[in-house]
Amino acid sequence: MSEAIFVGGGGSDYAEAQELLLKFGNRHGLVAGATGTGKTVTLQILAEGFSDAGVPVILSDIKGDVSGMAVAGSAEGKLHGAFTERATRIGFDGFHYDAFPVIFWDVFGDQGHPVRTTVAEMGPLLLARLMSLSDAQEGVLNIAFRVADEEGLPLLDLKDLQALLIFVGQSASEFSLRYGNVTAASVGAIQRALLVLENQGGGHFFGEPALDLADLMRVTPEGRGHVNILAADRLINSPRLYATFLLWLLSELFEKLPEVGNPDKPRLVFFFDEAHLLFDDAPKALVDKVEQVARLIRSKGVGVYFITQNPDDVPDAILGQLGNRFQHALRAFTARDQRALKRAAETYRPNPLFDTFEAIRDIGTGEAVTSLMEGKGVPGVVERTLIRPPATQLGPCDAATRRAVIAASPVAGKYETAIDRHSAFEILAARVEAAAKEAEEAEARALAEKQAEREFKAARRYSGGAQPGRTTRGRATESLGGAITSAVVKELQGTTGRRLVRGILGGLFRGR
Repeated sequence: MSEAIFVGGGGSDYAEAQELLLKFGNRHGLVAGATGTGKTVTLQILAEGFSDAGVPVILSDIKGDVSGMAVAGSAEGKLHGAFTERATRIGFDGFHYDAFPVIFWDVFGDQGHPVRTTVAEMGPLLLARLMSLSDAQEGVLNIAFRVADEEGLPLLDLKDLQALLIFVGQSASEFSLRYGNVTAASVGAIQRALLVLENQGGGHFFGEPALDLADLMRVTPEGRGHVNILAADRLINSPRLYATFLLWLLSELFEKLPEVGNPDKPRLVFFFDEAHLLFDDAPKALVDKVEQVARLIRSKGVGVYFITQNPDDVPDAILGQLGNRFQHALRAFTARDQRALKRAAETYRPNPLFDTFEAIRDIGTGEAVTSLMEGKGVPGVVERTLIRPPATQLGPCDAATRRAVIAASPVAGKYETAIDRHSAFEILAARVEAAAKEAEEAEARALAEKQAEREFKAARRYSGGAQPGRTTRGRATESLGGAITSAVVKELQGTTGRRLVRGILGGLFRGR
């Protein structure tokens, strides 16, 4: 097995092999450049190289183009002549067409296997980012998660979180004394944000069966890594959901994979397309978390490659950790573009044979300015590199091919049917049912006592004696778990109370 991925030819005549050493594949990377300059092909040939080396790959397919990796390129294709000529020019003797083992995934379940996680696994920090909550609202969300842990309320899907927030809001006085202020306004704002998230398709993402990370790290019996392609053409219409989903996935890998030190090759490579969406308007706490993950996840054998139009889209603290660079052309039409291009050029180790600034500005489609780690892990001298042609089809595969690949997938049938097991929603619904029943029983006892008292008063003129049926009830000891029940019993007795309880049951829990 080769110890490197051949990515293209460099030097004055493009005959010097430019290779990404597998032992540095987990040192992360950057693929940048303007629209139409060849980023997708670079992403494609890198994914092919890692897969051939037995490394599973995760990548998002925003335009549908990457789905062509499931199909071999063809000698009848219109670019066949240009590809063979380029392969000869850069000394790529092993050029041939081939298909790769692909697993299609889709948050919405339309163009691949459904991808789900639970609300609890997502956590309050990423959920707050997903819903653009204020600090006060994020604080209430953290309180809700704390209550769920203490009360044994599993948070699996959005209706679990919605029911929990109703519980927290109704018991705000008890929770405010223990955890801090819980206001109706904050709870209402979170509920509105959840409604927006649900309308954007977030309801498809939260639930069970949750994604098993092992299914993203599969290797074929022949030793090739599976290429996991996330269909994101629809998901990208909700950019915050897209970015938060990929960040969640990266965080899960970081938390659950064991340390492996410096492996001979990565265990997994993660390509993050449209990386600027991750950092747009992101709070500092979130950027710090991404920096921490990027810094430490390489010791777990995971390489992260950011794909974006401009290196400026990635914060400097993270950009400095991206050891393997593929910079396609940047166009300098404005003064701002000029400054961005200059900053990009300054991040490379200079080559005395050409000016990096001019190279980034002038290179053509299919060519990139590259800097790949070498020796003891130092950045290589920048080179003008002609990227090798891909073995797989350029452009999307057809719908029939996609369906066939999904049907033959090693995870076919595992995630297609959603499971709605007993969780916070059902537990709280049962508590409200019990509260309604207790309220009705209390009213019936009160009516019976009044009736007995009337009968006693009517008979008292004929005989004396103590009033029957009079009992005193001690105040029930309220636990945190019984707070909602006590509130309902105290406030919802009587006919109006019964109607309101039925309204809660009918309005909140009907059809769930």
